[in-house]
Amino acid sequence: MKGRLVALGQYRGREAAALVVDGRLEDLLVAPADDAAPAPGAILRGTLDRFVKGQGGVFVKLPDGMTGFLRETRGLTPGQPILVQVSGHAEQGKALPLSTRLLFKGRLAIVTPEAPGLNVSRRIRDEDARAHLQALAEEGMAGSDFGLILRSAAEAEEDETVAEDIAALRALAEQVLADAKGAPELLVDAPLPHEEAWRDWADPAPDEVDDGNDSFARHGIDDLVEALLTPDVKLHGGWSMVIEPTRALIAVDVNTGGDTSPAAGLKANIAAARDLPRQLRLRGLGGQIVVDFAPMPKRDRAAVEQQLRAAFRGEAAETSLAGWTPLGMYEIQRKRDRLPLAEVLQGAAL
Repeated sequence: MKGRLVALGQYRGREAAALVVDGRLEDLLVAPADDAAPAPGAILRGTLDRFVKGQGGVFVKLPDGMTGFLRETRGLTPGQPILVQVSGHAEQGKALPLSTRLLFKGRLAIVTPEAPGLNVSRRIRDEDARAHLQALAEEGMAGSDFGLILRSAAEAEEDETVAEDIAALRALAEQVLADAKGAPELLVDAPLPHEEAWRDWADPAPDEVDDGNDSFARHGIDDLVEALLTPDVKLHGGWSMVIEPTRALIAVDVNTGGDTSPAAGLKANIAAARDLPRQLRLRGLGGQIVVDFAPMPKRDRAAVEQQLRAAFRGEAAETSLAGWTPLGMYEIQRKRDRLPLAEVLQGAAL
């Protein structure tokens, strides 16, 4: 299976989307259960509750008895209604992380009410194309104080399509911001997998889009997903790693198997470093991550860390590479931008 494939189908009875590049699963989206908390991107109207000085934030009352936590507190008073956007997934037993910096995302554009200014993606390098898109942005946002970002996918689209996307997002943003007062309510839900896939996997354009109900089975994606539900990961070169979520952190153990040669540790660790971001993304894992790399000389640590930094560079989830601990572990902090895949699939049909 060569090229870039987007499969829009179902997995265990849930709406799902998969991005496969040259036969390798690169991204996966599976709809959560109907009673799951709002996902990142959802916009809600809440009511400010109590400030927590020790944690530097304020709790927010949300619809259906849910609670969120907001760190931006300047100018806020308890009891006032407020518009917030879910910015991540909550740890078990904790409040939903929220932000007041609303983003209205489309396939071609992003409207930013709290960040004025008209911008074109830096990935668009052609100066004539940038100037043309800038003119479309100015026309579409004329008379508005909202900001706008035109995404790289806009370069390949017709002017009318770009203008329609801008107009739809602007109208939605204006409607939501005009509805700031009242009881807690869900105003804009997070996109489901098919919509999110069209929005975020359009650039570069896929070579094939299969939106049949049996698309996952037809392309062998079911088997690729099943492999993510076990902790064992086979790496290029015959090495392996084990990824095990615990309550406190994500533990990663890199193994060389039966190869005890002096070079085995470095080779296995480089293979693990290159594949770790993809594995965390596909499994929906974030938070504190501790990697126990295979034994290697200390002089080789710089080479492994270089591979880690290169591998995480293109990740959408905010990631901090904290570095080596005194005991030789490597610590990573990754934003919880998705629910763990195993948690999403709890209760799903087999």
